[in-house]
Amino acid sequence: MATGGMLGQFALAIQELGWDSNDELSVEIGGVAVTGTATHPDANAKWAKPFGTVSYQNDAFIVIKNKTKSPMVFSQPNPELKQQHPYKGENK
Repeated sequence: MATGGMLGQFALAIQELGWDSNDELSVEIGGVAVTGTATHPDANAKWAKPFGTVSYQNDAFIVIKNKTKSPMVFSQPNPELKQQHPYKGENK
């Protein structure tokens, strides 16, 4: 690990991004595999893991999202775009 340790590196990254201690953060783990199929009760557990089993891969990673800085903005229709052809049933 680099000088300053893991938490020190994290603090430096947050400071560089301009994030604030009052920001709402979400921490998620990526690089996982989840068993999505049910297996027979007599199946070998080594080869057929139970439904919903989460396996963390060797290259798993952490995603830190700043929910405060990325509010959901819905798209707005462009009033300059006009349809070129009438819909079926329209009288034109």
